[in-house]
Amino acid sequence: MSLLDVGKLALITVTPTLIGAIVIYTPRWWAALAQAWPGRAEEPQPLGPPIEQLAADLRRLLRLHEELTRSAHIAMLAQRLWAVEAAIGARAVEAARALDVPHREPELLEILPRAELARLLHDLSRAGLTLPAPVAPFNRDGRF
Repeated sequence: MSLLDVGKLALITVTPTLIGAIVIYTPRWWAALAQAWPGRAEEPQPLGPPIEQLAADLRRLLRLHEELTRSAHIAMLAQRLWAVEAAIGARAVEAARALDVPHREPELLEILPRAELARLLHDLSRAGLTLPAPVAPFNRDGRF
């Protein structure tokens, strides 16, 4: 057996292992090179949850608000409505950020006043966010 035959046999034996190693390790090498490469562009990161989730949460909270105003007892109504209105305000501000709708940023632990919240919800509806029909007065008696 000549040296050329030994070289061919070694190449035939090692080739499947080399191909497997290339297939497995090449993506890792590219990822490491991409991270180490200076001046690479940062990928944009979302500011919050997807707009679809924000819209679904707002619709759910608005329906809950309407149900509470129709069915809750007076003693429980104020606390529950306050909590639901705070949640509506938080999600409305997140949706306004996501849709670039002009709005006032509330301070930490601040709740939007009812008139401002109603105006923000109308602006979100005009921007294309699908909300339940009775967004304007929220209640039939004109409150909120």
